[in-house]
Amino acid sequence: MANFVLVHGGWRGGWVWDRCVSLLRAEGHRVYAPTLTGLGDRSHLISSSINLSTHIQDVLNLIKFEQLNDVVLCGHSYAGMIITAVADTIPDKIASLVYLDAWLPKNGDSIASLAGPGIGELVKSAGEHGGLAVSPIPLEVFNLNQSDRAMVSALCTPHPIATFFEPVTLSDKYQSIPKKHYILATGWSPNPFEGFMISVRESGSWIARTLPTGHDAMLDDPVSVARLLVLAS
Repeated sequence: MANFVLVHGGWRGGWVWDRCVSLLRAEGHRVYAPTLTGLGDRSHLISSSINLSTHIQDVLNLIKFEQLNDVVLCGHSYAGMIITAVADTIPDKIASLVYLDAWLPKNGDSIASLAGPGIGELVKSAGEHGGLAVSPIPLEVFNLNQSDRAMVSALCTPHPIATFFEPVTLSDKYQSIPKKHYILATGWSPNPFEGFMISVRESGSWIARTLPTGHDAMLDDPVSVARLLVLAS
């Protein structure tokens, strides 16, 4: 059985993985879906000190204190930044990397640098949250299924703004991870992650797959996401 660590994206929390967690645990796997500092049920911890490094450390600590090895590490969206840095720091602990419609950074990249001019509109909402965080992007943008929109809207929380501007530091040790998977959600547009899919396909060392879902694939089609995670293990 595999050890899965599933890392949520911006504005979400560990709750977004609940359906996949249940499916994987039913098959006997060990599954962890931590909530990052300042988000979800940890939103009361929001502060100006929370940055990308904080969230990287969240996941590093989980793996350390749960004494995990041979981890299947999956990151959704924003968490692509996190899992890349985690795998780069402890490549000996990671058996497989899975990017689910996620950013795939190079050394020195940040969300702001990858997202380009669009980040300006996003951060304007920080004034509504004391300059500490940015408001959730409307779910319509991600083409989330209608039945989940009310629930997700109620559970999303403002995202710590500094996480978008801190560059990630990488030595490319993560490239040594034996299994690397990229899953692109094709059911929403424009999808800013399409370029990463092209890159990994050209590399020849990645397994690339698509899902015909909106951005929040683990909600739109948890059965398929769980199946692909098992295949990646």
